[in-house]
Amino acid sequence: MASSLEDFSQFGISKEEKDKLVAEVIRYVLFKNFQSSGCPIKRDELTQLVTKNYRQRGLPSLVINEAREKLSSIFGYEMKELQRARPSTNQGPSSQQSLVDAKSYVIISQLPTEVYRKYVEDTKTFSSSGFTFAVISIVHLAGGKISEEHLWDQLKRMGLHDSDERHPVFGNIKQQLESLVQQRYLQKDKVNSVEGNTMVFELAERALDDSVIERVKEYIAQIMKKDDASEEID
Repeated sequence: MASSLEDFSQFGISKEEKDKLVAEVIRYVLFKNFQSSGCPIKRDELTQLVTKNYRQRGLPSLVINEAREKLSSIFGYEMKELQRARPSTNQGPSSQQSLVDAKSYVIISQLPTEVYRKYVEDTKTFSSSGFTFAVISIVHLAGGKISEEHLWDQLKRMGLHDSDERHPVFGNIKQQLESLVQQRYLQKDKVNSVEGNTMVFELAERALDDSVIERVKEYIAQIMKKDDASEEID
């Protein structure tokens, strides 16, 4: 439901001022999403756009909500909220950090998959999307979390090495993996054990989305069918 003029009138601002704030948030979201290759946009950044000239408490929430509604109705994008949960791999005080992390948003197209692929999707991003899907599938098959060492072992079987900085398709492999953490497909945490410190990757909010999980399951099922068919031929 769109924010009414009465909602904003309590803050003593005009419709023109309100529209200007909403438009500024929308421009920022679209630009930042493009500039950062889909990395989440922190709510604090959007709040600061409003509070730099207006100090009314509660105004940022109304502006952001209307911006989300217009992004959906006009541009066909869902501005989806992410909020980090406590990582299951961490223990101790450091695990509290995820609970206090600021809320953030990612932009997701609401167009049907076929339409998006035909008219919107950039073919230059296919390789990056393929890498993302492969890594998510590996971590999913490992139960939702995997040690950094084990993950690299699996990637090496695909011909992807942590020392490779100039892969012909993916470029710097380490940077590609770190970008999945920044984009909130993965969460990376240090785990203390009797064997020492271990880095562990775990599926994060975007990878836990129902639509992504379903695609991963379908892909794995297809691979298993192909393997079974190959065994029958052999």
